[in-house]
Amino acid sequence: MIELKKYSGHIRNWISLCNELNIDNTLPRAEREEAIIIAAYKKWGGEMANHIYGMFALALYDSDTDTLFCLRDQFGTKPFYYYVTDDGRLLYGTTIREIMDGDGFHKELNQKLLQIYLTMTYTTGEETFFKGVRKLLPGRYMTYKNGKINITRYFKPTFNPDNTKTLNEWADEIHTTLADVMQEVKTDDEYVESFLSGGVDSSYVLAVSDAPACNSCGYDDSRLDESGLARETADILGRKFNRCLITPEQYFAAVPYVMYNMEQPLGDASAIAFALGCIATAKGTKICYSGEGADEFFGGYNMYRNAAKYGDNLKNFYVGNTNIMKEDEKRKILKKYYENFEPIDLVRDIYEGNEGLDPLSKMSDVDIQVWLEGDIYLNVDKMSRAAGLEVRMPLTDMRIFDIARRMPSCYKVNDEQNKVALRTAAAKVLPEEIAFRKKLGFVVPIRMWMADERYNSDVIRLFNSDIADKFFNRDEINKIFNDYLNIDSDNWRKVWTIYTFLVWYEEYFVKR
Repeated sequence: MIELKKYSGHIRNWISLCNELNIDNTLPRAEREEAIIIAAYKKWGGEMANHIYGMFALALYDSDTDTLFCLRDQFGTKPFYYYVTDDGRLLYGTTIREIMDGDGFHKELNQKLLQIYLTMTYTTGEETFFKGVRKLLPGRYMTYKNGKINITRYFKPTFNPDNTKTLNEWADEIHTTLADVMQEVKTDDEYVESFLSGGVDSSYVLAVSDAPACNSCGYDDSRLDESGLARETADILGRKFNRCLITPEQYFAAVPYVMYNMEQPLGDASAIAFALGCIATAKGTKICYSGEGADEFFGGYNMYRNAAKYGDNLKNFYVGNTNIMKEDEKRKILKKYYENFEPIDLVRDIYEGNEGLDPLSKMSDVDIQVWLEGDIYLNVDKMSRAAGLEVRMPLTDMRIFDIARRMPSCYKVNDEQNKVALRTAAAKVLPEEIAFRKKLGFVVPIRMWMADERYNSDVIRLFNSDIADKFFNRDEINKIFNDYLNIDSDNWRKVWTIYTFLVWYEEYFVKR
């Protein structure tokens, strides 16, 4: 007998799978997806993920063979964790807190990850900030039998440029494929809204969807408020527009909530805004579209335009989308520094696997395997789950990635533009001024807010606390903070990264 023990996700191609696996497609979604997962395991075993489109993390128990089978999707949109107790039992789940509630769990900080965190602002690799709690990485499945864990990698990104197509042909393939995906991301009886920023990805998703309403975050500071651009897009597309106004008071008050529900520290300042956006959106819908994946697949970040300049030197420094602190600075501020434990060490195997690719493909490969899983998808999963909202990401799909992996880099990035082919596809349903609008990112006015004494009292408190004294040379981190206030406002990222770790530690090791 096979039993579904844990599951988080959404299966898109359920109609074809029901037909192939002889499953009643009139079953309610939860029963239908459970039946698909069990039948797929019986038929394909560890290769089952290659037949499923969607987002998923799951655990099945096969009583006939006394085997636990755990699976995470290709890109890691849903997390999966496990922990071996002192007496050899396996605790596992799609959240860390359910493992912490298990009999035999011992809470202990994995302090060395702080060293990685201060550079990357998130955690990468199998280890977590809780000693002994490990992540099943994307594109892997794990079996547990007779006390032994075996992990198999069934998928890793590969890039094979096809130089026979024109830009318009690539754009046509993107647009046709996304239309097919959109037919699967919801059923007729589901009500879905969409997140909308001022950028092309969320605008494109909204344009090709039937979502009647969209949701955006905004600020009183017009210099960094994208919601006006989002409203223009909504008006053009004839969709209702909902704006969540985020004040600095709300933003800073939400930090402990975010760090607790994130389960590990995350130094991405946009995570707080996204969390508040999820809470607001969940008041009107329980399902929402979002545009994650396109930047990494199709060359969306401005730094990608420097790929050729970086060349083969990438393997010596590029660890993903963020790189906040160098080793010399960490040696100064950390009370315990671990030699021979640097972020670049955690991505060397990726560079070994993509030897011979062009520089842009190498950067994309690192970000798909590291940044997406460690920051973007973690944020989406944790904050939507905390708010009672289900986020579906149509652009994160194996069929979409299959286009990106075959597309030559010249159709992703050129001297003037990024995401060239994707923007060309989006221009089929959006005005060109929206499709080719410069990328702003999910901006937050934290650089100004954190310098304001009305809002930074908790930063100052924690920078001078006994918690800070456990890990940092307080004079050094306060020098970074003072330099941020008086000399270099770009230091806000370092301040924020330290602060979010301290908030997270207080939530998990002081308050609880």
